[in-house]
Amino acid sequence: MSELFGTLSDGTEVHRWTLERAGTRVRVLSYGGIVQSAEVPDRDGRTADVVLGFAGLDGYLENPGPYFGALVGRYANRIAHARFPLDGVTYSLEPNNAPNSLHGGARGFDKRVWEATAVEHGVRLTRVSPHGEEGFPGRLAVAVTYTLDESGALHISYEAVTDAPTVVNLTNHSYFNLAGSGHAGGHELRIAASRYTPVDADLIPTGEPADVSGTRFDFRTARKIGSGYDHNLVLDKGVTETPVEIAELYDPASGRTLTVATTEPGIQLYTAEHLTGPFAPGDGVALETQHFPDSPNRPDFPSTRLDPGRTYRSVTVYGFGVRD
Repeated sequence: MSELFGTLSDGTEVHRWTLERAGTRVRVLSYGGIVQSAEVPDRDGRTADVVLGFAGLDGYLENPGPYFGALVGRYANRIAHARFPLDGVTYSLEPNNAPNSLHGGARGFDKRVWEATAVEHGVRLTRVSPHGEEGFPGRLAVAVTYTLDESGALHISYEAVTDAPTVVNLTNHSYFNLAGSGHAGGHELRIAASRYTPVDADLIPTGEPADVSGTRFDFRTARKIGSGYDHNLVLDKGVTETPVEIAELYDPASGRTLTVATTEPGIQLYTAEHLTGPFAPGDGVALETQHFPDSPNRPDFPSTRLDPGRTYRSVTVYGFGVRD
């Protein structure tokens, strides 16, 4: 089901799609592929929205920096010094997170209006990113499908094809707060990751992945998150053809749980200390499934290269549940 959500200054209409199944209600916007809300029950059956978002379009237009709920690309996370080599050519991007490029540039996928069509139990968003958009090579045709399965889990499936060699790394940037409000640092988190990528002051990986043992990046056993994270954890499973469960978030107060399954090799844990406006620092936690930061400059990392004749595919599943 879709409805008019708002209108941009140039007259472009933005629509909201409501997906509802098995006690889960998710709303998705054609602007930025944004997951506006995800309403799920707690252990006592009381429903709350567990995704940070805004009631109207103006909220997203006035607060673009945190990427609330957005579909980010062409390249999620950072590319060092806003440039990368590909087949002997160095491509320059806008340093919108100086000196680096972040989440596809100043006007990435999160700030575009997508074509939306209904599919069974969901909505499919499509757009073509022209060659040279935000500095990236190749005409990239992208489709992202949001569906709810029989358990009420949210599946986000990404596909892309190109007419020239390029790099692609897509993710969803929702901030979760399973309590529905307040600080999320008391949530408990488990991630199946024995390594992480150490970073410099600009959050660019400095070298080989490091062992999490004895560090604050060890979430192999569930524990309270705390604060101060904006780091990529290297998932033990690596790249997989089908989604594998790799994380669980739990709010002891409400009993709500969130499981994360993905085909991706990494997950960016971001505890949102930089949130401003109507939300306070730490009000949500982002679990961004992805390839690693700066992979186009790191041939030792899993490749984000996409060539003509190949199809980029990625799937992440957010499952909602409760504990007694």
